[in-house]
Amino acid sequence: MVGRHRDGDRAKLFTRRMALLGAGKGVLIGALVGRMYYLQVIEADKYRTLSDENRINLRLLPPPRGRIMDRFGEPLAINQQNFRVLLISEKIQDQQATLDALSNIIPLTDYDRQRIAREIRRKRSFVPVTIRENLTWEEMASIQVNAPDLPGIVIDEGLARLYPYGADVAHVLGYVASVSENDLTGDPLLELPGFRIGKDGIEREADLPLRGKGGNSQVEVNALGRMIRELSRTDGQPGEDVVLTIDIRIQEAASKALGEESGTVVVMDCMTGEVLAMVSQPAYDPNAFNRGLTNEEWKTLTSSPKSPLANKPIAGQYAPGSTFKMVVAMAAYEAGVIKPEQTVNCPGHMTMGNARFHCWKKGGHGNMDMVGALKNSCDVYFYEVARRLGIDRIADMARRFGLGAPTGVGLPKEKGGLIPDRRWKQAVMGDVWHPGESLVAGIGQGYITATPLQLAVMTSRIANGGLGIKPILTKMQIDGDHLVPRTPPTPPDLGVSRTAIQLAKRGMWEVVNGSYGTAWRVKLPPEFGADMAGKTGTAQVRRISKSERDNGVIKNEDLPWERRDHALFVCFAPYESPRYVISVVVEHGGGGSAVAAPIAQKIMMECLKLDPVGHTKDRAPSHSPQQPQQQPQQTTAQQAQPQQQPASDTATPDDAPGSDDTPGGMDEDTQGTE
Repeated sequence: MVGRHRDGDRAKLFTRRMALLGAGKGVLIGALVGRMYYLQVIEADKYRTLSDENRINLRLLPPPRGRIMDRFGEPLAINQQNFRVLLISEKIQDQQATLDALSNIIPLTDYDRQRIAREIRRKRSFVPVTIRENLTWEEMASIQVNAPDLPGIVIDEGLARLYPYGADVAHVLGYVASVSENDLTGDPLLELPGFRIGKDGIEREADLPLRGKGGNSQVEVNALGRMIRELSRTDGQPGEDVVLTIDIRIQEAASKALGEESGTVVVMDCMTGEVLAMVSQPAYDPNAFNRGLTNEEWKTLTSSPKSPLANKPIAGQYAPGSTFKMVVAMAAYEAGVIKPEQTVNCPGHMTMGNARFHCWKKGGHGNMDMVGALKNSCDVYFYEVARRLGIDRIADMARRFGLGAPTGVGLPKEKGGLIPDRRWKQAVMGDVWHPGESLVAGIGQGYITATPLQLAVMTSRIANGGLGIKPILTKMQIDGDHLVPRTPPTPPDLGVSRTAIQLAKRGMWEVVNGSYGTAWRVKLPPEFGADMAGKTGTAQVRRISKSERDNGVIKNEDLPWERRDHALFVCFAPYESPRYVISVVVEHGGGGSAVAAPIAQKIMMECLKLDPVGHTKDRAPSHSPQQPQQQPQQTTAQQAQPQQQPASDTATPDDAPGSDDTPGGMDEDTQGTE
């Protein structure tokens, strides 16, 4: 009985334990089911998203860069197919042997091999490494044909920037290059490998609208990040096209006319301000920056004394020399310090205190009135006029005509030149303005500097009768990352009398078309049906000592290149209905009439022949421009001056030693102050 009772107790105990164990298991199973339900049903969307984020990568796609075109739609900067050869290291057993085989098709330097090895170590084995970009069609085809012998070598296709006209438009367009750390702004496009942005010129100024908006691609990857397939693709928004005011035909003609000289040419429409050509020589090939410069190429560009990287039309600051004399003449007339018919005698020099200021013509010009002084570029006349005017009135007129401040043409690194006055000298140098410095300013030297573009603006404002036009380089206006229609501004009147401007224009006409003006050899042929008006300039970059004057001034061709005078010429045509303005500066070229004027003549003939603005056809030449009011003919004494004619067929008046540099035409042993 006792044993049977014990067996019953044990059975009851076992049953209770089983019940407890079963209940525990039930609770655990319920919790597991609940958790699984929570994860798989309630949290399904969350974990599906996390899974997709690990499995699906969103990749940014660079958009095609916008084109840059000239005023007639001729492409100046485009995109071309870019074939590049890549290496996938996981598919290569012998890296060195593969590169050796590839080098039989495309050259590989030691630097290339070191770079490739470095990138292979940095990247995962399945990530492609770029060996070389910008393959020719023949190189790409050869690699494809030899693919069985080149394991791990693949060809990829993309877009690269191409400048069809190369160096001819380099300084206007600029170039694109890889993104540096300083260029990063948070735009994810800038972090794409191989992405290019504008670094100079229009490429830089219009970079945002040219850049466009990126697209994206959804790709499926495995746990290691290897791409399996592309799931979807959304193309980006291509960059906007930029249309310039440049006419590539005139741009090429200007580049050809300048030739091997170091200098610059600017061609403008004087009525609208549109820049038709802007050339800087020597130039560089912008395509080289896109592919990447070698160390030797970079060293050559940066060490050249002729500064091929400098954009000389907007950043070159030169003494304007005698091209500045129209400004002085207009200021003199407006101030009433001299009448147009009043003459000044030029014996070849002028004395102030113990200083002597020389004219370029050693024997002097005799009696000169205003137009005659412009025609013959008489320094002594403008010394006297500047003495009466003073620097402040000269500076005021110069600033009205666009000198002394950046023009705002829309290119980076533009300089403003310098138009000094009394306040400027006191603020910068802590000194008073000396009378002798006004004389030097009267012939466009001393502290005065201007850019070639400013000289073109100055000439345009004279040619159009005193309207304050500003230079324009793009047909559309750049507004952040978009291009918006440009509203043509109404140019303000400069507040200069018509008579003063007409005197300057008449003097410029005489320079080219008058009997033995300083540029009489560049008169336009009759078949062009138009007259050109212009002004020569020869700006010295060295001091001429008294002893050198006594013994004979050294000719430019006998001096080292860097000590020769700058040659300048500004002009406009047709005279009766001005449209085209040209400024030419030839660095260390010598005389303005001998070097710069013939260059301008060639370009002007091309402008009139092509007539890109379409306003100069069927124009008759003005063989004898109308005299401005109060402007008489030259006096009998002036007409009788034999020294106004050149001594020979090989030397014109402005070819002789020009006006002296700071401090003017003074002898070395004087100070130019009273």
